[in-house]
Amino acid sequence: MLKIDSHQHFWKYNTGDYQWIDDKMEVLKRDFLSEHLAEEQRKSDFDGSISIQARQNEQENKFLLNQSENNPLIKGIVGWIDLRANNVEEQLSNASKFVKFRGVRHVIHDEPDIDFMLDPAFLNGISKLQQFGLTYDILIFTQHLPNTIKMVGKFPDQKFVLDHIGKPLIRDKILEPWSSLIKILGGFPNIYCKISGMVTEADWNSWKQSDFKPYIDIVYEAFGEDRLMIGSDWPVCRLAGGYGQVMGIVEKYFSNFPENIQEKIFSGNCLDFYNIR
Repeated sequence: MLKIDSHQHFWKYNTGDYQWIDDKMEVLKRDFLSEHLAEEQRKSDFDGSISIQARQNEQENKFLLNQSENNPLIKGIVGWIDLRANNVEEQLSNASKFVKFRGVRHVIHDEPDIDFMLDPAFLNGISKLQQFGLTYDILIFTQHLPNTIKMVGKFPDQKFVLDHIGKPLIRDKILEPWSSLIKILGGFPNIYCKISGMVTEADWNSWKQSDFKPYIDIVYEAFGEDRLMIGSDWPVCRLAGGYGQVMGIVEKYFSNFPENIQEKIFSGNCLDFYNIR
């Protein structure tokens, strides 16, 4: 069965670009490049990945495209564009000329303004994505879900995907209001969801498989078999587990599902969403 990781990162570590990596995250203070991921995927029988931006500057796109060049394991990249810029169409046009440039992301959960995604300039940028065939990855916390519902509802023909199941409070075993809001969000047919990033929202040192079941149950109910995709969030996941361990959480959950459903969640939905065939 083909298996594609819908969410991983690369970086050449330095303190300036990656200030969010604090002293509790020593394991992340090194380079993580395509050759390192290839070894992890070989051991876990994964066949490729989508590489997601980790810096909000134009250099990030060049870096990710360089990592993906002549590398069949990297199926596509999700880069960063200043969606509020006056020349956003020009930026999107230039980026979309690269075959592997498949979408855009902004680290919304780090913005001090909780209403950032409803800013008219940002929404204008979102409105330009479809004409270039680009997707949008949504990176938020639970408190951003009400605005996410509003944004997704404004653009019914734009393809969105929710990263890391919306970062619920798994460590504290809290479901609401995340659960109710996720079910509303899943009602929009143009948004998918990545089952990724869960271990870093759990107890890094003592999580167990059963911690994640209630959360996967809810996203499966909300998005169904056709709009979910597996993702590692490597190397960030290394704060709480290795590549194989993290992917194993989702693989174990779906291990008794019919093979056609597993194929959708482990590769098909991701390839469809990012229009990679």
